[in-house]
Amino acid sequence: MSLQSVIAKLMLKLPSGMLVAMSGGKPVELGGRTLDARFQFLAHAAGKQPAMSTLEAADARAGSAEALAMLAADLPAGVTVSDFALNAPGRDIPVRLYRPDDQSKLSPLMVYLHMGGGVIGDLEICHAFCGLLAVETGGPVLSVDYRLAPEHKFPAGLDDCIYAYEWALKNAEAYGAPAGHAALGGDSMGANFTAIITQEMQRQHKPLPDVQLLIYPATDLTGDYASRETYGETYPLSTATMDWFMDHYLPEGQDKADLRISPMLESDMADLSPALVATAGFDPLADEGEAYAQKLKAAGVPTEFKCYDTLAHGFTAFMGVAPAAREACLEIAQGVKRLYLICHRDKA
Repeated sequence: MSLQSVIAKLMLKLPSGMLVAMSGGKPVELGGRTLDARFQFLAHAAGKQPAMSTLEAADARAGSAEALAMLAADLPAGVTVSDFALNAPGRDIPVRLYRPDDQSKLSPLMVYLHMGGGVIGDLEICHAFCGLLAVETGGPVLSVDYRLAPEHKFPAGLDDCIYAYEWALKNAEAYGAPAGHAALGGDSMGANFTAIITQEMQRQHKPLPDVQLLIYPATDLTGDYASRETYGETYPLSTATMDWFMDHYLPEGQDKADLRISPMLESDMADLSPALVATAGFDPLADEGEAYAQKLKAAGVPTEFKCYDTLAHGFTAFMGVAPAAREACLEIAQGVKRLYLICHRDKA
């Protein structure tokens, strides 16, 4: 752990009142919600740095990786990690496997897809959270380092994730999980991919994931949602950053109504996989995440939804410095385990 990381984590252990006093003097309140003091402190500090939307993609990747590494939580005890690559046609896809020491034979292998707008992010950005998922659910987790834009624009990253999911279906048994089954999850862009792949498997009459985990998902690039205005200048995701991501991710002239980009526009969601949808209150994506959960429910899909009102987008990466973020992640992992047990019971 670097000296900068030690200092940052010590600062963020200060009482909430002190953190607020050091970052504006009064709590941040928007849309009837009050931002967690630690996220307020981080947002205040980030405001002194160049906005991501002003950077080149490579610089944004390096800067975000360095910043998040300083704030990252430690990997929980009771999990074994191994790195390898999937040999896809024409490319190798790096992956990281998390196996809990106390593994349940009933829990499926979850394929997990990290956040980053399709432009930034890697296996490290969700390292602690994937370990937490494995330990709490008793099931292995396969984290995927998919290709990123602008070097590899849509649908390259999505194609990597589809390949990884189908690989998991074929290889789950080798890792102590039920044969022919897999779960699928992700946060932000990873949640967008999760929703899309779940729908795509249904359209192609292929095995659907046992469970879909959608954490602050991007679901509709065509819609007009109030949260995009109310929380349009929040940290770490602003509407300007969202636009910057899509400018890099999408080929010129790409139709944003494509169901492989905006899964909200799918008219028939009946019989999709049981879902756990979690959103952050201080997030431009808050409303579309909730709207997607409601659309799943209306289609008869078993769906659990919760908005963590005081947290901001990306909270899975802040478990090391924000107790409220860690509590939310623990609750999400326990919710996934609950869905695993329900799915097993229904199939028994």
